[in-house]
Amino acid sequence: MNAFPVLAQSTAVTDVNWGPAWLVALGFLFALIGFGYWTRAGIIARATTKEAVRQPLFFLLLVISGFVLLVNTFIPFFTLEADVKMLKECGLATLLIAGVLLAVWTAGTSITNEIEGKTAMTLLSKPINRRQFILGKYIGILQGTLWLLVPLAIIFGVLIFYKVGHDQREMSETVSPLFENTMVLGLNLPMPHPERMAVVNQVIPGVVLVFFEIAVLGAVSVAVATRLPMVVNLVVCFAIFVIGNLTPMMVSQSERVIQNEAVTFVARLIATAVPSLDAFNVSAAIATETQVLPAYPGTALLYCIAYATATILFAFILFEDRDLA
Repeated sequence: MNAFPVLAQSTAVTDVNWGPAWLVALGFLFALIGFGYWTRAGIIARATTKEAVRQPLFFLLLVISGFVLLVNTFIPFFTLEADVKMLKECGLATLLIAGVLLAVWTAGTSITNEIEGKTAMTLLSKPINRRQFILGKYIGILQGTLWLLVPLAIIFGVLIFYKVGHDQREMSETVSPLFENTMVLGLNLPMPHPERMAVVNQVIPGVVLVFFEIAVLGAVSVAVATRLPMVVNLVVCFAIFVIGNLTPMMVSQSERVIQNEAVTFVARLIATAVPSLDAFNVSAAIATETQVLPAYPGTALLYCIAYATATILFAFILFEDRDLA
């Protein structure tokens, strides 16, 4: 993960071409739709998504997270005119926590409970094998997480859009209007003010990277759920979340401060086995208005796919000889 591209120091959003990134996002959505309706594992995925959305935890996380975002917008942080930056950091952390909780909880209720309740054996008696079962569960968890993150991300963006003008008013500056007339296809249409939208657009890569981090932790949770109960699953995922965000510091401290070969070897071994979740965390860069280049989410996507694929393959091995009777 140290080979990830650096972040640009420019705050201009319009000088970066995000067209390929949007094409990849559209391709991902079409791939999910095609997987859900044209494959056998897609049947499991759609059922898992419905189960994730219908459970009370989904609506609880949606309401609580939306309330937290709203409260953070209006409660002053006393940061010397940096409330928007704090709102960005707190908002990204709120989206991450809500998504991880939903993914881990759904993996426990959807996989562990079905194995222990013998429901999985009934499903596998149909023309669906064990690998399709695990893959369908994982894709269904990702889709359920998307249903949670999309409305929260929209609320987050609207609140940031409002907060920019609110802070300008508090600092007695010229308040940017909500809309500005812009020529679109030969028509003079009211469009969101570019100054406010620049701040909102700067947060979008952070939201995307939050989803990548949830996808990695979701894959870990699926693998753990094939063998261990939900409580252990929560503990394991929490431990990996903490260690995964500390691996760069562990390696650097062991090399520069401790300077012991055995400690350095253990630190590097942990950093290799545990996902480097710190690479998905760009909240500090976003809060300081450092622009995230498209190459960074692109490289993070490749790492996410590689680690999630390896973890799901490991889940296949764990589930292959699991006694379901």
